[in-house]
Amino acid sequence: MKIPEKAPSCDGILEQPITPDLARKTKDLVKKANSEYMYWDELKHQPVPEGVTTEAAWVILKLSRVVQTRYIALTDSKGNPFGYWLPDCILRESHFIDQQAGGSILVDDPSVHADEKRRYLIRSLVDEAISSSQIEGAVTTRVVAKEMLRTGRKPKDRSEQMIYNNYLSMQMIKKHLAEPLSIELIQNIHAGMTVNTLDDPSWAGRFRTPDDEEIHVFDSDVQTVLHVPPKADAVHALMKGLCDYANSDREDEFVNPIVKGILLHFWVAYVHPFMDGNGRTARALFYWYMLKNRYWLFEYLSVSTAILSARTQYYRSFLYSEIDDNDATYFIVYNLKAIHKAIEKLNEYIERKQKEKRHAFRFAASYPGLNLRQRTLLADAIEKPQELFTIETHSNIHGVTYQTARTDLLGLRDMGLLEMRKEGKKFIFTPVADIQKKLER
Repeated sequence: MKIPEKAPSCDGILEQPITPDLARKTKDLVKKANSEYMYWDELKHQPVPEGVTTEAAWVILKLSRVVQTRYIALTDSKGNPFGYWLPDCILRESHFIDQQAGGSILVDDPSVHADEKRRYLIRSLVDEAISSSQIEGAVTTRVVAKEMLRTGRKPKDRSEQMIYNNYLSMQMIKKHLAEPLSIELIQNIHAGMTVNTLDDPSWAGRFRTPDDEEIHVFDSDVQTVLHVPPKADAVHALMKGLCDYANSDREDEFVNPIVKGILLHFWVAYVHPFMDGNGRTARALFYWYMLKNRYWLFEYLSVSTAILSARTQYYRSFLYSEIDDNDATYFIVYNLKAIHKAIEKLNEYIERKQKEKRHAFRFAASYPGLNLRQRTLLADAIEKPQELFTIETHSNIHGVTYQTARTDLLGLRDMGLLEMRKEGKKFIFTPVADIQKKLER
């Protein structure tokens, strides 16, 4: 990945008068550029009105942004603050998310059983753990990772350990929603995220110090330096500033919690307070802040899955924010789009699962004695004939005792719908080869 081209400096150009005619000519271009939140490397390819240079259009665009900028306490190595503003694209996406998070099928629809909600929740935790770890370099496949989490087996390597840690940490975070953000909480999140995954175990849960080797953020080619974090001796103060910002609630300046949560994510990633595991910690902190502010839909979202599908744009939004006069709006715009995509994916998943549930109930007519948990499992088995089921996973998903889960699965085995084998001390259940035909009889 290349460092974005540096935009033309506004120094000197600003000495020329910005006439009403120039502002009028560039009005539509500025509106489009702010709607899509373009940086210079994209704006320079846009057609410009006759008599207007691309450089002049950039200056007009920058002016439209600077006059509306809100600054936060995060500063770069030169002491310049980061800021953001709220173009229409941010207001539009924030409104959409507020609507979805305030009322959805998972919150309001009585047809969605509590067991199903629990199943959706487990799915989101698994997907978020896998995707967030893969963003940071975990290389195992989703199939293998899901098999590990669902069967409860121990991680076999560093990649699986990253995912396993992330899965446990995402559940731990919900126990701390009543607390204000503190350095201790951030360090505890990091410690949980990085168990048995660090080159030096002493890095877990502690900030960088001047005694540590300086760190840089490289591209995947390990040659291009994308970001040089602040010096270690500035980390503690910057993270204290992050906590103050997260816990503040100024009456004279309302900040939408979604926007604020994204800025917390950006803050941690920019400061890079830890020797490793910063990205996972930053995304977990965003998740914590959303739930703390009662955006309960985020329990069921995997934003990292959406980020993973557009990872280059994710990194580029960081770079734009840093290179373009500390304008964090680029990062906010990207993340709002990722959240929007995650919500759409969740809605599609729920709709598909509801349809599958109806089909499974119809297929299971020959087995009237099946309970809801068993019918739900059969819906999964029809969709994914290669799926693995364990007593532990079934117990966890449905919130029942081990004995109840065992009875459910053995009952399906005795009906000829599941096959059972033993791996180590665990019993593994898989759908029989002709399960759909059996259910349709």
